[in-house]
Amino acid sequence: MSALLVVLLVVPAVGAVTAALVRHDLAGRIAGTVAAAVAFLATLPLPIGRGTRVDTGPALVPWHQVDVAWVPSLDLRFHLGVDGISYPLVVLTALLTLLCCGYTLWRVPDPGRGRLLVALLLIIEVGILGVFLALDLILFFVFFELVLLPMYAVIAGWGGPGRRRAARMFVLYTLLGSVLLLVGLVTVVGAAGTADLVQLTGTRLGTGTQYAAFVLLAIGFAVKSPLWPLHTWLPDAHTEAPTVGSVILAGVLLKMGTYGLLRVAVGVAPDAAQGAAPVLGGFAAAAIIVGGLVCLAQNEVKRLIAYSSVGHMGFVLLGIATLQPVGFQAALVGNVAHGLITGLLFFLAGAVKDRAHTGELAKLGGLRETAPGLSGLLGFAAVASLGLPGLAGFWGEAFAIVAALRTGGAYWNVLGVVAAFGAALAAAYLLRLLRRTTHGPASPAVLALDGPRLSAAELVAWAPLVLLIVALGLLPALVLGPGAAAVDALHGVVGR
Repeated sequence: MSALLVVLLVVPAVGAVTAALVRHDLAGRIAGTVAAAVAFLATLPLPIGRGTRVDTGPALVPWHQVDVAWVPSLDLRFHLGVDGISYPLVVLTALLTLLCCGYTLWRVPDPGRGRLLVALLLIIEVGILGVFLALDLILFFVFFELVLLPMYAVIAGWGGPGRRRAARMFVLYTLLGSVLLLVGLVTVVGAAGTADLVQLTGTRLGTGTQYAAFVLLAIGFAVKSPLWPLHTWLPDAHTEAPTVGSVILAGVLLKMGTYGLLRVAVGVAPDAAQGAAPVLGGFAAAAIIVGGLVCLAQNEVKRLIAYSSVGHMGFVLLGIATLQPVGFQAALVGNVAHGLITGLLFFLAGAVKDRAHTGELAKLGGLRETAPGLSGLLGFAAVASLGLPGLAGFWGEAFAIVAALRTGGAYWNVLGVVAAFGAALAAAYLLRLLRRTTHGPASPAVLALDGPRLSAAELVAWAPLVLLIVALGLLPALVLGPGAAAVDALHGVVGR
């Protein structure tokens, strides 16, 4: 199974090169989609043969790993591994990339050149998968940065009218975060004498080193997530990006930040994490409320969905900040649920804009009467996003609130209550979205929809997300079960 970790990186890379070099555009898109399908299939057997944890062993025990010399003179290693925390995100990344590549077989955004778009999506997949698999901090950073330029190209090359500015903001913000992240990683490696994450997780560095590293790492990861108040690049990037770019950006790229905060920042600086937990919790609660209030004022469908990510990532941060097992589980299932639900929402928002040629809520009334299939799926995704019990969005929010209350003390109780109020705000702005777009008399833009019926390609691309949202809502153990041992081990490192 260890060889599959290399396959997960090599196959999309080969697919990207093939898609870019093939002269016929459709053939390039097909080649890229096949590569994405092979990568997804390679994720499915990874839980097979996973070992069991030994309490006296290291805190981070990968199910499978590859560890070979990379730069021997600097003691850097090409060290990949997967465990219960990273595995759900690996599957999510491979699935969304496959769906996006498959979607381009049916619709390529202007100005065309779909094979190049597919090639960039596959390069982004390599970077994101590398982040979730890397067990060497310098290798982690290399993969973390690999995503930057391809995503810039996707936004700038296939985005909307304001794509240049949105792409520049994305690059400038994430470069700033990357500088801080690199300094934090170098601080850890210099103090510990190793970049190996397995050795570092649970190793107690000096208190001053931990605090310095944690602050740098937390800010760097917060920019990528993005967490309030470092989120201002997000709405423009989402609004201007093409549909498949928005799906990848919201569905998995944002998770690099929250995953890094949990895996790296908390894992290598647990004492500093304990000291900073109340501050992180406060920022999380603020993000939940600010995200909800801003969404209530939005009049464009993609911007509303983009700002909703600020609130949802706030719940993930709150779960991490509690440093409780149930909080870590909330972050894990919240990340996966947000990827599925928001990925579906952006697919639907793109379909609405393609048909109505507008994303303004005031111009989309009456969608239910003109395009009932599209309206029904939008309603399903919206109620999943607001946390309806029985659907995937419920568990992350509920567990985060429970974790805050279990942490104890007046401060954390207040944060739990604030988060619960934020969940009510989410219901308000998502129901407002449905009222403005699906109900009432049909607007001129909706009456003139280009192709009101759902195509077979759209159903194929969206059906897996719908099924997984229901499955995860009914059986959260699909994510929580594989991650339980890793979460307990990480909690043991924190010792809270």
